[in-house]
Amino acid sequence: MKATWEKIEKNLGVLEVEVDAERVAKAIDKAFNKVVKKANVPGFRKGKVPRPIFESRFGVESLYQDAIDILLPEAYGEAVEQTDIFPVDRPEVDIEQFGKGQSFKFKAKITVKPEVTLGEYKGIEVPAQKAEVTEEELGAELKRLQERHAELVVIEDEPAASGDIAVIDFDGYVDGEAFEGGKAERHSLELGSNSFIPGFEDQVVGMATGDFKDVEVTFPENYQAEHLAGKPAVFKVKLHEVKRKQLPELDDEFAKDVSEFETLDEYKEDLKKQLESRKADELKGAKENAVVEKAAANAEVEIPQAMIDSEIQSMIRDFDMRLRQQGMNMDMFLSFSGQTQDDLRDQMKNDAEQRVRNNLVLEVIAKQENISVSDEDVEEELSKMAETYRRTPEEIRGILAANGSLDSLKGEISLRKTIEFLVENSKEVDAPAEAAEEKSEASAE
Repeated sequence: MKATWEKIEKNLGVLEVEVDAERVAKAIDKAFNKVVKKANVPGFRKGKVPRPIFESRFGVESLYQDAIDILLPEAYGEAVEQTDIFPVDRPEVDIEQFGKGQSFKFKAKITVKPEVTLGEYKGIEVPAQKAEVTEEELGAELKRLQERHAELVVIEDEPAASGDIAVIDFDGYVDGEAFEGGKAERHSLELGSNSFIPGFEDQVVGMATGDFKDVEVTFPENYQAEHLAGKPAVFKVKLHEVKRKQLPELDDEFAKDVSEFETLDEYKEDLKKQLESRKADELKGAKENAVVEKAAANAEVEIPQAMIDSEIQSMIRDFDMRLRQQGMNMDMFLSFSGQTQDDLRDQMKNDAEQRVRNNLVLEVIAKQENISVSDEDVEEELSKMAETYRRTPEEIRGILAANGSLDSLKGEISLRKTIEFLVENSKEVDAPAEAAEEKSEASAE
């Protein structure tokens, strides 16, 4: 088989392939063995029609498309490997010659992985930061834990305030007519959560137990139910009950209730260590992101749209999976958010492009620095995955092999090792005074 590759633009080229006549004949034979099983010829059972009679009745040309379907994927894969190119999209194939006794000639217009021209990637400067936990941050975490363990207490002699849980009946009308989904009884609504139509919760604030009120609102223009979008509505509301969070006291009893410690001081010390560890992980992640994005920004690469589209699809699949883990699906999310899938794709476009750019640059840096993935690296990763999923490393390897994902795992390990290389070769510098002041003010807030 002969294969030649010629670039016609930066990331676009033409692959010309010629397959010898002997392989064409074998592909036609395979096509005949497939088609003859369904051929109806008087006097013969299905699958028993002699080849000469079949060709005389239907013509050998009737086998060509099936033969091409058999031979083309094989020849294309071999040609890609032979010319050492990396397609990133489906090829546009043009059949130039195919027939009995002839070679098979075709051209494929292909978008390939782009070339990357590296810029500076060693010695990248990143702000020096320490995983220190301030008293304000420790206090905020304790406040959050208080909120989590708060009790709801019924308030009878005070009006509803922001942050309270209002137990209400509501009945909604548009143009004087009730509408589907606009009615509920004894619904618990957290005031200030912004989970209802804008303006609704604000008008419930101030109501007292037993009060009735007409709440007037306007549906947003992008509301998911198009027949209600932008229309004014009136909700007849009755407030049954007001519940307010009662925070537990921060004392030794609280520490005993929420931890294995006997005193609040012991618990605070342990909590501070947890926050320091969490902040260290966050700073490590931020440093990795900074060096990767700076290395990517310093490089030159023209990314094909096909690679961005593919990354967006991958991000949408991941997002859909997370939604399902939360008991939702994509259709429900789009309905609740008033968005379309095109809106979602537009929102993901910049992140997708950055991800593709980062990965392309990291791959080239790995090659430039001879960063390789050893069998020991793979075994270590398999052991970690086995521990996470409570399987044996052999089982994990088998699952990945069956899914064709072992090479992807090696790619992920390579990217991670390359990021570690960039971090090790980066320089920590003191943050500018203005940035340090801004960070201090943000922490105080």
